[in-house]
Amino acid sequence: MTASTPVEVARYRANRQAEIDSAALYRALSKVESDTRLAGVFARMAEKETAHAAFWERLITESGRLEPTPRPTWRTRTLIALAKRFGARVVLPTILEHERSDSSNYVDQAESRGSSLPADERSHERLLGAMAATSSSGIEGTMIARLEGRHRTVGGNALRAAVLGANDGLVSNLSLVMGVAGAAASDRALLVTGLAGLLAGAGSMAMGEWLSVQSARELHQRQIDIETAELAAAPAEEAQELALIYQAKGLSEEQARSLAERLIAKPETARETLVREELGIDPADLGGSAWQAAGTSAILFSLGAIVPVFPFFFLSASGAVITSLACSAAALFLIGAGITLLTGRSVWYSGARQLAFGIVAAGLTYSVGRLLGAQISG
Repeated sequence: MTASTPVEVARYRANRQAEIDSAALYRALSKVESDTRLAGVFARMAEKETAHAAFWERLITESGRLEPTPRPTWRTRTLIALAKRFGARVVLPTILEHERSDSSNYVDQAESRGSSLPADERSHERLLGAMAATSSSGIEGTMIARLEGRHRTVGGNALRAAVLGANDGLVSNLSLVMGVAGAAASDRALLVTGLAGLLAGAGSMAMGEWLSVQSARELHQRQIDIETAELAAAPAEEAQELALIYQAKGLSEEQARSLAERLIAKPETARETLVREELGIDPADLGGSAWQAAGTSAILFSLGAIVPVFPFFFLSASGAVITSLACSAAALFLIGAGITLLTGRSVWYSGARQLAFGIVAAGLTYSVGRLLGAQISG
């Protein structure tokens, strides 16, 4: 056997780490998932990922490198903690993105090309996509057996919304405060400016989120009304559409037609089923509460926006400005580190990048404020 190069061994280690992370994550999800059928799916996925880790472990051993098996990364441990606290579905969209990356990576690797690894990862991607697209009430009937045939767009990512919402508040208000500080404004003016920026930004974010969600709800309701009218006008055609949907999911033509006819016989059940299966809409919530989305957006923005402001409650002059900048820098780095939950990049790289962007934005507004302040005073 040809000896592996250092570059190849480094790739084996990275693949092994990814599989160890996935196995630990799926094993944890199998324990926190309340639906026993889904819990069983997660457990089987964990077994597959453990086997994949062993595959790369063997290649590392054959290369002559003997080393201890690493533990799951901090990112994986954080996702596990979030799943334990808020449920498996909160982290599913993030996991799905990384599963897609893994499945495409293995296709291009010679060692895995002749194995089951690429097919297993594609299967896991489809399973996660189906779970993420399914409502929190669980999966009905025998859907577990046909999950791989279901392809829907994954909904919103709560982690992404939280990180980006706080980042918007922090960067925008830091830039505003530093711009006014550059103009040599008084401590009181800086405090009022920061609080005004917080309230204005939070209100704007809340209104934008409310309009977005409410518009989506109204669109969904219109689609449901159209589907209801079509069901009343042509039940036979709707039954045929429903039968085709079930055939696409794996039922035989006879089973699909029988199931569709039973559902159509009950108008309310038929309407709800058509809305869910044909339109991908949950009629119970129509995409969520606009007010809840608005409130969440305002709170997340405010959490970021308060950071550059609160030092001015206790300090004055240059001490308040320096403390505000230092606190904001630390928060920017933490937000960058939080983004790695979504991207999988290095904590130091993402944190430093976020810090650099924030400091550049604050520096620009400070310079503009100083220039304008000098011209006005002159």
